[in-house]
Amino acid sequence: MSRTGSKKVEVSFTAGRLTHCGGVYLLHQFLQKIKLRSFFSKNMSIRERNNKFSVTERLMALVYPMILGLNSIELVTLFGRNGVFQYLTGLPRVPNPTTLRRFLVRNADLLLPRLRAVHDTLRIHFLSASLPQTSVYLDFDSTVKTLYGHQEGVVKGYNPSRKGKKSYHPLICTEAHLGDCLGGELRYGNVHTAAGVPDMFKRTLSLLPSSIRTIRVRADAGFYDGDFVALLRDNRVGYAVVAHMTCPLKEKVAHVRYTTVNSALSVAEFHYKPNGWNKPCRFVVLREKLTEERKEQLKLFTLENYGYHCIVSNLPLTPYTIFEFYENRSGIERIVRTLKEDYPFSKAPTNGFNANALYTELSLLSYNIVTWFKRLCLPEDWQSYTIPTLRHRILLVPGVFTRTNNRPKLKLPRNTPYQEVFGEAQKKIKELRPLT
Repeated sequence: MSRTGSKKVEVSFTAGRLTHCGGVYLLHQFLQKIKLRSFFSKNMSIRERNNKFSVTERLMALVYPMILGLNSIELVTLFGRNGVFQYLTGLPRVPNPTTLRRFLVRNADLLLPRLRAVHDTLRIHFLSASLPQTSVYLDFDSTVKTLYGHQEGVVKGYNPSRKGKKSYHPLICTEAHLGDCLGGELRYGNVHTAAGVPDMFKRTLSLLPSSIRTIRVRADAGFYDGDFVALLRDNRVGYAVVAHMTCPLKEKVAHVRYTTVNSALSVAEFHYKPNGWNKPCRFVVLREKLTEERKEQLKLFTLENYGYHCIVSNLPLTPYTIFEFYENRSGIERIVRTLKEDYPFSKAPTNGFNANALYTELSLLSYNIVTWFKRLCLPEDWQSYTIPTLRHRILLVPGVFTRTNNRPKLKLPRNTPYQEVFGEAQKKIKELRPLT
């Protein structure tokens, strides 16, 4: 005899004060303790007429959905019907998508530089609280975001995955030890990879605590630029930048003497002054013996069954150690993938470039808020968890909101397996110092 499920189940939509994001209150406690909303109110206020929402309320109405995985302005309406979410996060109401989109378009020119300044202040605050070491590794990278439509700045340019398609070409800088995004900028799709990187590097230097003694920079071949390398050298910064294999450089790497590392690898080094550069630089080369399968995988300069990797560097390391140092740069690739897949990074909710740049800066801020929250409030074995895991385990835990003796009470499931983590995080939040 086969069993069947229940056939007589009555469904009603009468339960009140339920929420599917009860754990977001923990994040709200973190933001409340550091007084982020007060900081926004002080530094982001603008004069407006007849607006029901403050600038801070609209900014937080954009940031919270980004953190919770709602990567479209239209999805904000889900929280407009969730009174518990509004109560827990301190938002009296949630603006509708049209209000938020209009807010971005009308105020982007004024708010974008202010938001970047506020974001930098937050970076300084959390770097000073989290950098016991005296060295930092800065990784620079660019990415391509293919878009469809007629948004300002979405034009044809470098797009290796979808050649000929229009895109944005944002620039990113991260710190390798902590995973913080120390710089990010939305750019037109047809700009050169290194465009704007000197200014971003200078801004990043201004964020670092005075305790930092050693700074090292890693970047791929898109940043192989004489002015950028000269800027790093003039600031006494160690660097490892992948060299673009020009014809003169190919001649060099083909005729230098190599030292064997193992059966497949050998290394060499030489000094060379590329055309237009002001000084000769040290170049290190890794020569790899290729199999047929490896030839198909790599997009390198090859010659007689060898593939050549070339890096320009001023680091006082052996050639092979420089390549090992550069290979550890993979962390920024994971961060870029996280920004593009789990946050609305470089999306275009409007037709205006500055409005979309403001939205991109908010997505970078959302990523950093989660990174700071995770580092300062969660256990050490949770530091490597991705944002989808944090959403699943904490932020999107269902709950019911009640009142006992006229006091609000948030009840989470009895069988939640991470109650100790929740309690430990609350204790750490109480010990944090607010923004000044």
